Amino acid sequence: MVDAALIKECADPSLTAAIVEQFVAAAGSTDPLAVIVKSGSRVILVPKPSSTDEAMAIIRQHAGRSVVRVGLTQFPAGVGVKDAADLKPELVDPCENLRKGTAMFAKVLRIVTKWYGNPKSEEALPQIFDDAVYAWRTGEFEGVRVFQVEDPRDEVETGGANGEQGHEKQSPAAEGAERTADPLQEKADIGAADMRIDLTRIGAK
Repeated sequence: MVDAALIKECADPSLTAAIVEQFVAAAGSTDPLAVIVKSGSRVILVPKPSSTDEAMAIIRQHAGRSVVRVGLTQFPAGVGVKDAADLKPELVDPCENLRKGTAMFAKVLRIVTKWYGNPKSEEALPQIFDDAVYAWRTGEFEGVRVFQVEDPRDEVETGGANGEQGHEKQSPAAEGAERTADPLQEKADIGAADMRIDLTRIGAK
């Protein structure tokens, strides 16, 4: 579990602490130096780093050729970076990784929420969260590269252009299709959001 003080200090303010905790538990790591490298559906075995320098050496070696996820949030290391040499040690800093990761996940949540028609019903929230985690892991949602597209913040806040409800749509996560994006070639708008996303009840039994 992520330390509450770290969440308060570093997590994106558009997400509640409960959502941050569930996001990291579902898609992240307890090790701030964790580096996962994948090529297609295959996981590439890499040495477990014991220092920031070791982690960055692994990240720079594989970024651009494989999908590299790092840190507490398993942030896609290549987002917004054109050259692997430009990757910074902040990627594995717990606070900075949580800041970047939760800001990006908030954007992904807005993309998924928009796809569902911006529903207000609490019954839709667990599926939205699950699909957002799916999109975070694969880099895609309904054919959209979620780390690259613009943030639909304004549309989600206002309920969309036509206000349609999309509860009946089949969940892409339920389809189980494993798709992988190349983060080094993706650009992302991870600016702070104005909308506060509250899915605190999704963990209710």
